[in-house]
Amino acid sequence: MSAPEDIARIIAQEKALVFPAFDEATGFAIGSAIRERALADGLPIVIDIQFWDRPLFYAALPGSTSTNANWTRRKRNVVRLLGKSSYRVALEKARPDRTFPPSEGLDSADYVLAGGGFPITVTGVGVIGVIAVSGLPERQDHEVVVAALCDHLGLDPSQYALPQASD
Repeated sequence: MSAPEDIARIIAQEKALVFPAFDEATGFAIGSAIRERALADGLPIVIDIQFWDRPLFYAALPGSTSTNANWTRRKRNVVRLLGKSSYRVALEKARPDRTFPPSEGLDSADYVLAGGGFPITVTGVGVIGVIAVSGLPERQDHEVVVAALCDHLGLDPSQYALPQASD
């Protein structure tokens, strides 16, 4: 798949993976589901779910590092600023150094072009927070979140998954 095709698929994900409501219990349920899958699959990830004003769920699984926690923070900042999946932004910007162009004035200590941050969107409200995962290649971080959102919303994950990346 080409980057434009992936971007189109991610936009479709962002439009479909919308909640009628989202509260602390929802954040905990989704975080717990991601954690259980990651433990079963041996994924060395950090899971960070937050409303804009407070954290809802956090887990650092075996094999993850403090660097992963910093990456989730930087991905979260991208989603908050732009209201889009951090992987979509990374594909749109397509910068190999993973930094925003200097003309945008975004410090690389606080913002990163990398997948794994996904907006929590509520119908009639908009983006209220973010689910971020770090520890795998960015496409996989993104897919972990999308699969969990599909499961929670009762949607078929295969209908929203990005196609296998070609080498």
